[in-house]
Amino acid sequence: MKYVMVPGGWQGGWVFDAVAAELRRDGHHVEAVTLAGLEPDGPADVDRPPNLDDRVDQVTEIVDGGDGGGGDGTPVALCGHSYGGMVIAGVADRLGDRLDQLVFIDAYVPDDGDSCWSLTSDRFRELFVAGARSDGRWVAVPEGLDPRARPHPLASFLQSIRLGGDPGPSLGRTFISGGAWPGSPFAALTERLRDDPGWRVREIPVGHNIARRDPHSLAAVLGALPPRSA
Repeated sequence: MKYVMVPGGWQGGWVFDAVAAELRRDGHHVEAVTLAGLEPDGPADVDRPPNLDDRVDQVTEIVDGGDGGGGDGTPVALCGHSYGGMVIAGVADRLGDRLDQLVFIDAYVPDDGDSCWSLTSDRFRELFVAGARSDGRWVAVPEGLDPRARPHPLASFLQSIRLGGDPGPSLGRTFISGGAWPGSPFAALTERLRDDPGWRVREIPVGHNIARRDPHSLAAVLGALPPRSA
């Protein structure tokens, strides 16, 4: 299996380092993406923050033409944490036939017209607004995140997603819940997906940042994903 892994807000591909190491030891290929604007040395253009479309374009290119692609016939699992769910939903809308699995790791699962802003909780909306007060464009890193975290473009939290395609019923869909952590915007979503036959729901009840808090269990769940043809 090839895993293309998209982090949530403020974080880079480094957040999946421990998970990726375990998957690679088991013979899998992993591409952990750092989204545009969150580069370790800062964004390429601070005056033009990337929006959601830019991130969908970026990850689509990785899956379709880069190391993350499945051109050799190896099944591809596209995984997104938190805000990364918005990105992978957009990529799957374009490239559903190139993917085997879509994995939302305590992440937003949008319908057409949704945004991270519309799907999240009041707690996070307040955090976005407060964090962007300095310039109205970049949301400051919240307390408690890794020192490598970078300010996140507000536009990418606000932009609505446009979904016009149909990845198809054969695309495996998995939601991995971090449990009922305080202020989670995913509690109702988790329960709804439990009752949806088109989804697998798994729980790693360690809170939102599953990759940091229990990388071993996350790698185990990802490594056990069946190929779409199974």
